[in-house]
Formats: sequence, C-alpha cells, structure tokens
Amino acid sequence: MKESISRRHFLAGVGTLAAGSLLTGPAFAIDPFDRAQPGPLKLSLAAYSFRKELTGSKGEQAEMTLFDFVDYCREQQVPGAELTSYYFPEDFDDEYVLKLKQHCQVAGVSVSGGAIRNDFCVDPDKLQAELDHVEKWIKVYAQLGAPAIRVFAGKVAKGSTPEEAIERCASACQTACEIAAKHGVFLALENHGGITAEPEDMLKIVKAVDSPWFGVNFDSGNFRNFEDVYAELARIAPYAVNAQVKVEIVQNDKKVPADIGRIVDVLKNANYGGWVALEYEAAEPPREAIPEWLDQLKGLL
Repeated sequence: MKESISRRHFLAGVGTLAAGSLLTGPAFAIDPFDRAQPGPLKLSLAAYSFRKELTGSKGEQAEMTLFDFVDYCREQQVPGAELTSYYFPEDFDDEYVLKLKQHCQVAGVSVSGGAIRNDFCVDPDKLQAELDHVEKWIKVYAQLGAPAIRVFAGKVAKGSTPEEAIERCASACQTACEIAAKHGVFLALENHGGITAEPEDMLKIVKAVDSPWFGVNFDSGNFRNFEDVYAELARIAPYAVNAQVKVEIVQNDKKVPADIGRIVDVLKNANYGGWVALEYEAAEPPREAIPEWLDQLKGLL
C-alpha cells in the first residue's frame, strides 16, 4: 500500500531535520508579510470565551452548543466566530459540519478561524498521529470556510532538547502546511508557552517553514513575565495571519488589565489586516463581561 502524501513528506522532513539543515540553510523561508499599510481589522469572538458553557461541568450537560455560540455572535453584532474544535460533538460528521456552515451563513456570521489541539514536540514515532489529527481538522475548517487555523508547538519532550524540539516542530509544520495549502487554509502558529514562550524561539520555527500558507497567531495574552509584553508582541506581529486579544496580560509576574488600545496599535503598526478575535479568559462571567469588551474593540478597530 502506498504511503500517504503526508507520511512521505513527513519522513523527508525528518531526514532534513536530522541533517540539521532546516534551521541552518542558506535562506530562511518567510519574511514578515509585505503589507504597505494596515488593512481592515474585523472583529471576531473565540468560542473558548465560553469554554465552561460549551463543555459543561461535573458531569452536567453543556448549556451551550456551537450553534448557540454563533447566535450569540449575531446578537452582539460580531461578524466573526472562531469555532474551536474542542467544542464539536465527539461523533460529529459531514452532515453536522454542513448544518453548522449553513447556520453561520443564515446568521450572517463568518467563521473567522479555528484551533487544533496538537503537539508537534512529541517523540518522532508519535508525530504522524499528530499530523493525521491536524489533517482531519484542516479539512473540516476548509469546509466551514475558515481562512486560518491556530496550531500549537508544544513543549520539550522528556529526553529531548530545546533545539531538537524546535527543529522537530518546524519539520512537522512544514508537512502540515503542504496539506493546508491544498485546502487553501493558513496554519497560524500560536505563541502558547512551551517552545513558543520566547519570541526568538518562536520565530526560529516560523522562519524555518517554507510555505506561503504559514504564519503566526498573535495572542496578546500569552507572552508572560516580560518587562514590556507589548514590545515582545511587536516582534511577532509582522508575521500574523490571525490575531487574538485577551483582556489581561502578565507583566513582571503579575496579571494586570491589558491596554487594548495599545494591542490594536501593535497590530496596526505591523500593517496587519484581518480577523481580531476576543478570547475572554477573565474571572467575571462571560455573558456579563464580554459585551463591554466587544464594544471597546468595535471602537478601536
């Protein structure tokens, strides 16, 4: 039986990784996106903002579905919804995806993106399963019309080194982007701790991937304990193909309210254009707090 394309390309990538050339070749693959001026910034809301409502707690049934979440976005006059994969039913099928797509269209809400729970730092013998998982969700999100999908790097596996983890992740991202390109979907690597906790390590991965369908998911709340979080965010903003705004940041080991206007300015200064999703994680109940934050973002975007 023939190996799948993803399998062949993955194994080729591992060979390159072993040779150490992925990160040390004569030219890095992507530069900051060439944007002459800021583009339109479009407001979205991430389903993760309602994570408790969408999953339920202590064995109780969830009080909200993704269909309900789309309706909430419509009620709040938010044009985009990020339909995070974690909240799809376990047994969903193509019929469910098409019903969800139809529901979004009727509601006048675009699917701004999605997220895949993956780990590209796992041991090499487990990486193919991660790639298969990513491929499944690329197809789902492409069917929904999402332009970009958030993916994650992971953290250094036991017995490995940071350098090995970075190269392993870059190789996996390269293979995953070859799949994403066939479906016209961007993969957006999120700054999400682990080997992407530091901007310089994150950019090593980004610059090693040779694909026009790869970039960064700019998350304003995920760089932690820097003296100037906004300056660190500015380093990754030129590579962004999707953006998320949180209402809090961690500055010098303390969680503090975010300066939303300053975050938006970072994106504008990088000439970013595209979706800007509110991902609400603060303590106040989301139904009570989110409308005010959406209003603030509407004024800024």
